[in-house]
Amino acid sequence: MTPLVLARRSDVVAIARMSRDLIEDGLDWSWTSERVEASVRRRDALVVVARAEARLVGFAIMRYHDDDAHLDLLGVAPDFRRRGLGRQLMEWLEKPALVAGITAVFLEVRESSSGAQAFYERLGYRKLGRLPGYYQGRESALRMGRDLASAAKT
Repeated sequence: MTPLVLARRSDVVAIARMSRDLIEDGLDWSWTSERVEASVRRRDALVVVARAEARLVGFAIMRYHDDDAHLDLLGVAPDFRRRGLGRQLMEWLEKPALVAGITAVFLEVRESSSGAQAFYERLGYRKLGRLPGYYQGRESALRMGRDLASAAKT
């Protein structure tokens, strides 16, 4: 298990580059260091990172609302995938949602990313709908969600 900690402002460039390279490949870069830093500073968001040695190997950004939360980004370095780090990041961000009484988490995933869809489905997320042209008019997304209230009862 890789220890998870809240992101620091010094992490934003590495997070933004990982987003560009791992998540936004083929799209215009929208999660720049300025946008990531704004998430780090937001009162209604958490940005968590995982490090191996001094290297950032995973991160996630979630925003919290009154009744639901929204996963903005989740990225894991390719050489750290399939080790449970993505699950660990998600569980870390879902815990405060449960404590706050938030009942649902939503996210969007590229329609072409069957691996990411399968990952979220293994975590209990289900497909809720298709969003045509969601990613800069170039690619559709699937909206997915998870009911935290029913997941907490099992």
